[in-house]
Amino acid sequence: MSVDTHESMQQIRIAVAAHKSYRMPMDDMYLPVHVGKALHPEINLGKRFVADNSGENISFLNNYYSELTALYWIWKNDDTKYKGLVHYRRHFETANVAVRVTRHDRFEKIVNEKEVAKLFTNTNIILPRRRNYVIETVRSHYAHTFPAEQLDETREIIASNTKEYIEAFDDVMSGTTAHMFNMMIMRKDKLDEYCSWLFPILFELQHRIDPSIYDSFNARYPGRISEMLLDVWLKTNGYSYRELPVISTEPVNWAKKGSAFLAAKFIGKKYESSF
Repeated sequence: MSVDTHESMQQIRIAVAAHKSYRMPMDDMYLPVHVGKALHPEINLGKRFVADNSGENISFLNNYYSELTALYWIWKNDDTKYKGLVHYRRHFETANVAVRVTRHDRFEKIVNEKEVAKLFTNTNIILPRRRNYVIETVRSHYAHTFPAEQLDETREIIASNTKEYIEAFDDVMSGTTAHMFNMMIMRKDKLDEYCSWLFPILFELQHRIDPSIYDSFNARYPGRISEMLLDVWLKTNGYSYRELPVISTEPVNWAKKGSAFLAAKFIGKKYESSF
């Protein structure tokens, strides 16, 4: 099932993963996707939303894969030249400083199609700005906040099945910065290449570590692991990219996030909920 309800001239389409009714960007390049529809068929988010249980899909895995069921859907069911993924509460922000400073409505600061199209004149991949952990490595941060064996098993899968990526995996894990959030916009062939590499790793990981052994928060580990694999893929293939700032549509409680980060680092308190 390909998307054919938008104008045929549409060149950029970004899936906005959402599981509930929420304000959406009005720009035509944004396609709201109802994730986990197979698990909650009774919920109807309206005509603007595409359900992730249509076409070829993994909607039934949404409890484990979170926003990745929208990535899988747009990968398999949409033929737009450039496509990507954002989250209903987390978007790419415009690089226009004047707009970022003068607009009070956060939705007016979300990047529009004209700006994205201009970026694609000299790149094939757009990513969020790197997150800097400063006092942690990517691996140690995950190990302090979630079960480290999930990363260890991921490394074994990569070493066995795509060993050319193992050097980059180790480099990324030992570094202190990463492109997080499962946010990306790519030319179609690049997204196809990335997803064709990513999802088999996650499916095998899910086979080896059954998510149902965890509570609902920790069962979402395949989606979290995927955040750290994007840079592994980029680094191995030597792909260049452009970055945009990230904007949250809701205020971020930095005090709560910071205290949880420090508690995980220094007293070993694992994360128990999202922030």
